[in-house]
Amino acid sequence: MSSSYLIFATFAMAAVTFVTRALPALIPKPLLDTPWLHRLNESLPLSVMVLLILTSLSYQDLSATTGINSSELHLLMAQIGALLLVLLVYHVSRQLLVSMVVGIAAINSLLWTFTHFLG
Repeated sequence: MSSSYLIFATFAMAAVTFVTRALPALIPKPLLDTPWLHRLNESLPLSVMVLLILTSLSYQDLSATTGINSSELHLLMAQIGALLLVLLVYHVSRQLLVSMVVGIAAINSLLWTFTHFLG
């Protein structure tokens, strides 16, 4: 990668960050009070969390042609279990930090359980 590409990429990321931070201040106040925007504001944190967790699942090495490695299967099962627990805790408590801590604890405890008792 050339240094000009890195400089351009840095400025592009800075511009996108600035626009997303400044956009709420530039939008007229009556548009910000619309019901659909309030519904979006309520559902967006959970949607973003689900997308981040789903994209982090490591299922790419589980194919029928190469066979399923038990450690990869244990990792996938632990990730799915932690995902379900995070979604449940967030749905009940609506606390992002609490659900993140529960997710980290759940994935570690499930991985430990699967490796010590199943395999």
